[in-house]
Amino acid sequence: MSRHLFETYRLILLLLSLGSTLQIVSQPQVNYDESKVRPYTLEDPLCFANGKKVHTVTDWEKRRQEILGIFQREMYGQIPPASPIWLDTQEEGITLGGFAWRKQVRMFFRADRTGPYIDWLILIPCHIQEPAPVIMTLNYYGNHTILADKEIIITKNWMDNDATFKIVNNHATEEGRGVYLNPNMRSTFPVSMILARGYAFVTACYADISPDPERRKDNPDIQEKLAYTGVFSLWGERDSERTDNTTALGAWGWALMRGMDMIECDSMLNEKKVVVTGSSRLGKAALIAGAFDTRFPVVVLNQTGGGGAPLAKRNFGENVATEISMFTHWYCKAYSKYAGHEENMPFDQHLLLSCIAPRALLVEGFDEKWFDTKGEFLALQAASPVWEKLGKKGLPCVDWPNDYDTSAIGVNLGYVRRNLRHGLAVIDWEWMLSFADQHINKK
Repeated sequence: MSRHLFETYRLILLLLSLGSTLQIVSQPQVNYDESKVRPYTLEDPLCFANGKKVHTVTDWEKRRQEILGIFQREMYGQIPPASPIWLDTQEEGITLGGFAWRKQVRMFFRADRTGPYIDWLILIPCHIQEPAPVIMTLNYYGNHTILADKEIIITKNWMDNDATFKIVNNHATEEGRGVYLNPNMRSTFPVSMILARGYAFVTACYADISPDPERRKDNPDIQEKLAYTGVFSLWGERDSERTDNTTALGAWGWALMRGMDMIECDSMLNEKKVVVTGSSRLGKAALIAGAFDTRFPVVVLNQTGGGGAPLAKRNFGENVATEISMFTHWYCKAYSKYAGHEENMPFDQHLLLSCIAPRALLVEGFDEKWFDTKGEFLALQAASPVWEKLGKKGLPCVDWPNDYDTSAIGVNLGYVRRNLRHGLAVIDWEWMLSFADQHINKK
């Protein structure tokens, strides 16, 4: 969950527990008591569903495809196949005091340039002489919120109103330029630091892909009505009888994969050295992209919350019931049968994390019970044997680390958590870049 929604939801639950007279119907229960976590069994990532063990790299690739099939059928819906892309440079020039080259690329999916498109902002450090390694992420409120440059295109797509980011009448405005430059923001994009470290920065607004409305009591259908527009028009009419239709999370992950297609076409970017990342719901999208697309050598997940890195079977904090009731467009219909019955799930998030092996994976947690940071760490522990089976070092053999303790960050697999506010803070970026540096030679 992202933004302030989880705080609002917790307040509602608190009021209910205090006997509030508010008339709220069927709010899912949330467990914050570790002693109430019931025993659970996790599926072995190195064992096929039929009981056969994984012995070889070839076996693992087959098991990986089996796992990805499970998540498509049971949770995220079918991930659409790769699409042809057509790229038009809309604008380019010098920015950040001459230290970066700015390029804005419009990605179409039809040769005649009709239908949906995604606007990508690409920032490349001017001081490096070879194709640049890349940090790629989606953003929430528009490319223009990253920098104050007047040239950056403002998305025209629908977004929830937000006073901080100057989203008015469900659309971004000029007043939102450079909002993320405010040092008091709980999330930040320190692009100057990223570029100074030798990385290019590539981003697009997730509203270009699929709008993401919050649930409305007076109009609950608005989520799916708005969400299944944008790139969903590429995939034809949705089949109301299917329980595994493509979801918004699947679409956002798919778009990151198309971003990799774009990077492969750009001689100024190094497609072999790409870090895909995201925070909260966009961390879930980065997880999907990293799990399904092996072209990403480094995956960094920031504060994903339930439906991302934490184990669902712990039933601690955000759970299946809250996920499907608040975010009807994020998960496919098949997922709903596990609401309140997580113990019946024939899978859990450690399996999806394992699909990133043997590539590099860092999970950054948030010390808030709703996000179940312990469940994230346990998921990584359960996935770690796959890295070891493939000849890589797994998660360091340490206890669940305290806030800011980096002892669980290994070479290939790592975990770190912190307190304070939800979002990508500068320290999260520092941990990310230091982890990525081990795998991406920028010389």
